[in-house]
Amino acid sequence: MKIHKEGWGFLAILLLILLAIQALVIYALRLPENYVYAIGGACLLLFLFFLQFFRQPKRSIELNDHHILAPADGKVVVIETTEEHEYFRGQERIQVSIFMSPLNVHVNRNPVTGLIKYFKYHPGKYLVAWHPKSSSENERTTLVYEIHKNIEIMVRQVAGFAARRIKCYIEAEQSVIQGKEFGFIKFGSRVDLYLPLHAIVKVESGQKTIGGKTVIAELPQEESKKN
Repeated sequence: MKIHKEGWGFLAILLLILLAIQALVIYALRLPENYVYAIGGACLLLFLFFLQFFRQPKRSIELNDHHILAPADGKVVVIETTEEHEYFRGQERIQVSIFMSPLNVHVNRNPVTGLIKYFKYHPGKYLVAWHPKSSSENERTTLVYEIHKNIEIMVRQVAGFAARRIKCYIEAEQSVIQGKEFGFIKFGSRVDLYLPLHAIVKVESGQKTIGGKTVIAELPQEESKKN
């Protein structure tokens, strides 16, 4: 299993702390053997929990210029038509939001191939990720992809109550490929998609998604081929 680069430092420090605790239990406190085993088991489970959090599975991505793929593993929690004010200036868009629990893979992937037309980081609050105001008030980054002329979609990484570190590896005017990693969010979070109104949503509320694999929406083929 490959471990994401964001986890290397954290896991090394955690391992040292857990080993120190175990040494303290055995050599300083001299607790009975059953306590040593119990605490050791708890430390092992804690380490394995964080180890699986930073896993980075290898995935084969099927490129398709009229599919909008899931940017994250998780569960669809919002599908609605809403006004988007940061970039689209109050225009109506289809919002699809994916909640990422601590048990999900937290790698974020480009939903489409295109050009990054807009990037902005916003410091903010740490409301729970499913809170209605989390998309506009929490710490977040906003990316806008231009797929073809006049066809744009937005992706927003949103920090949650426990997710207090958003990483984004791309910037404005950069060309990107569908399914490639663009970021990582630590410890539970949310990713919002804002799609054109003519996009055909292919998922349902409550459905589980796999980043780079699940088709979130489809653009009519005659639209996706426009230049």
